[in-house]
Amino acid sequence: MAQAAVAVAGRGLGGLAAVAAVPALFLFNVDAGERALMWTMSSGLKREPYKEGTHLKIPYVMRPVTYDVKARAYEIPTNTGTKDMQNVQIHVRLLFRPDIERLWDVHQELGVDYETKLLPSVCNEILKSIVAQYDAEALLTMRERVSQEIRDGITERCDKFGIIIEDVAITHLNYSKEF
Repeated sequence: MAQAAVAVAGRGLGGLAAVAAVPALFLFNVDAGERALMWTMSSGLKREPYKEGTHLKIPYVMRPVTYDVKARAYEIPTNTGTKDMQNVQIHVRLLFRPDIERLWDVHQELGVDYETKLLPSVCNEILKSIVAQYDAEALLTMRERVSQEIRDGITERCDKFGIIIEDVAITHLNYSKEF
């Protein structure tokens, strides 16, 4: 008799777990500091991002693609030459985030891992072009001006791709032993 009661209770709990799992198939969460784009089988990627909260979806027909829209840090090291042919190792730290209004464009052009595709190439290009305009001594004495030029160049270039640069900082500047 006790075994029969345990078997019935076990089936009841299993059924309750199945009933509780079904709504989870139809819901998805967008956490604080995130936005989601919805991909559907019928029309592809929807342009309007979903805000924070719990939203409905049709399982196997709709798939959310979630993006972190908080400012994040990314450090980029670069070896380059100065105007007077000195080798310089420079590290730049960026605080960046995707533009929420242009999230669909970011996804279409660059994909979910946009920062690894875009930031290293843009930063290396800007750093090398700006550092090459100064000699080694000027990099030290005019560091704030150089930093501002780097910031402006990276910000302008990333804006074309829908990435907002909140801050750019030179964190490391090292010269070759000859200097």
